[in-house]
Parts: sequence; C-alpha cells; structure tokens
Amino acid sequence: MHPTIGIIGLGTMGLGIAQVFASAGFRTIATDAHAPARASARERMGQALTARITAGKLTEQARDATLANLQIAETLTEFTACTLIIEAIAERPDAKQALFAELEAIIPASTILATNTSSIPVATIASTATTPNRILALHFFNPPTAMKLVELAPHAGTSTAALSLAREIAEAAGKTVIQCPDRPGFIVNRCARPYYGEALALLAEGHEAEEIDAAMMAAGYRLGPFALIDLIGADINLAATEGLSTAMQNHPRYHVFAALKGQVASGNLGRKSGQGFVYPAQTTPKPNPEIALRIESTLINEAAWLLDEGGTTPEGIDTALRLGLNFPRGPFESLSFHTTETILATLQSLAAKAPDALKPRYAPAPFLIR
Repeated sequence: MHPTIGIIGLGTMGLGIAQVFASAGFRTIATDAHAPARASARERMGQALTARITAGKLTEQARDATLANLQIAETLTEFTACTLIIEAIAERPDAKQALFAELEAIIPASTILATNTSSIPVATIASTATTPNRILALHFFNPPTAMKLVELAPHAGTSTAALSLAREIAEAAGKTVIQCPDRPGFIVNRCARPYYGEALALLAEGHEAEEIDAAMMAAGYRLGPFALIDLIGADINLAATEGLSTAMQNHPRYHVFAALKGQVASGNLGRKSGQGFVYPAQTTPKPNPEIALRIESTLINEAAWLLDEGGTTPEGIDTALRLGLNFPRGPFESLSFHTTETILATLQSLAAKAPDALKPRYAPAPFLIR
C-alpha cells in the first residue's frame, strides 16, 4: 500500500503535484487557504485528465481512479494520516514557516514536511521548526505532470531517514530524483543562468538574438536562449536572475543585463504578450561554433563552481539539466567533448575581452584547474 500524501496549495503547481501522486495510486489529501481554489480543484484536475483522454494518452478508467484518490480537505487536521506533506504556497519564508509550525502541532513526528520552493533556502524554512530534521525540499518542475525531474534538497539538519523516504516516495510516483545542495537555485535554476546570461552578453556586444539562438539550435539545443526566455516570460526570467544575483552577493556571473530589464520594461515579455526577443519569428538552426563554445564554456564553468561547493555529482548535474531544461547534454558531458584545455582557454580569452566589471565572470572554477 502506498503511503498517504498531503499537498497544501492548489495553484497550478500544487494541483499538478497532487495529480502526479493521485495518478500514481497514492491517496492524496489536498487543501488551499483560499476557499475558491479548494472548491474548483477537483473540476480543474478533471479537466486536465480529460484533455489527456482526448489526446489518446489516458483511459476514462484511469481518470476516474485518479480523481477517486483525491480528497479535498477543509482543514489541516485532516492531514494527520499523511506520511509526506508538500507545501506549494506563496514563495515567502514567513508563510512557509507559519504553515509548518501549524502542521507540527498536529501531525505525527515521523511525517516529512517538504517545501516545493526553488528560491528560499531550506535552512531558512527549517530554522523556526521544532523538528527541523524532517524538513527538506522536493522541487518539482512546471508542469509537474510532464516533467520527470524532482530536485531533493536537504538542509544540514535533515535526517537521512527523511531523505531516503522522500526519495522513495517521489520515485514510486515515477519521478527521477536528483539530490542537490541547499544552495541558491539548487541545480537547474542556478546552472541554467549562463545559458541566458552569456546570450545577453553576446547581445550587448552587438550579436543578433536570432543569430545566437540559431547557433545553439545547430549545436543540438531544442530552443535557443532567447526563445527559451520568450517561452518562460522575460519577467519571470528577470525575477529569477535578480533573485539569484542577490543570493550570490551580486557576483558578475549572475550579472543582470540591461537588455533583459529593458525587455520587461517594454512589456514585450514573449509568448504571453505576443512579442519577445525572437517570438513570433521561427529561428532556423545555423552553425556558429564560436558562439556555441562560448555559451557552453560558461555553462560548464557554472556547473563546476556548484560541484566545488559540494552536495552533488557531475552525473546528477548532467541529468538535472537534461531533464529540467531539455538540454541535449549536461555540462560535464560537454566538458568531455570540448576538453578542459579548450574551456579554460575560452574562459581566459573572454576574461581578457570583458569590461573590468565583468572580468570575474569568467574566473574558472577550481574543479577545472585541478
């Protein structure tokens, strides 16, 4: 028998996570502080599942079984039967701490409390808890029903028992779980920054957005960096970049380029506004090995810096970037393809040409120099 799973927060993310577990046969108890979100949750999940039936990806029986596994709770007292509770509420430390404090007062000491945050340190959320050893992050990617990756992040005080049980449950729901350190952006959001950042650096130097995207598509990437910003939304990308820049003491590797701020100020946010850096135009792949090597060198370097901080592996980082961003290969796979000498030479040449303020951006990680 599967354990019972609790989900708190029924926005797009929380409802999607609830669907993942309910579809996998787990009894899933879900709630939201907002009554209309609770009232519409079953119908919204039903619509998402019916769309899969229409697409020929699901049977009516499977839909009905999934919905039968979903229980919408009115109060937190209904969560006492849960082995694992995942919160997907507002990205505010105080809100998450308050929710966990409320839960700790009523649930068994063995219940795991997981946060779906990607921007708040797990240690911060756990710092006010009475039983911090059961707190960890299970970071799902949007949409959770389609994305295989889950980042599992402990803080220094998370128990190994909680970690292994959280992994076991997420894997039983069909996810690929990669453990990562409790560092800003975990693996994917952190290691993805150079894909956008170096593209914006090239743009600032006079290259066309379309030329940069075409080069990366020719190198095997499904979407170029600007098409990816247009897909995510320039505003969302800017918020993530600024958040990581602040968390990393405004290091030049996370420099927030003027073009990205300008794009948001102009309202041309990408697909959702109808106009972006390259959207609605279609980019045709066109090889430019120099651009591709430059962007891959910075991706490799960022991944190497994260690796040096501990708590993850080259294989973990590669898998996370392939699954979380649909990259054709991870940074360490790229490294073995290009060789360390080539990457170091590329970083050195970029540092030599960069404006003084951005020179530290290309300082190689110790891993590459060893």
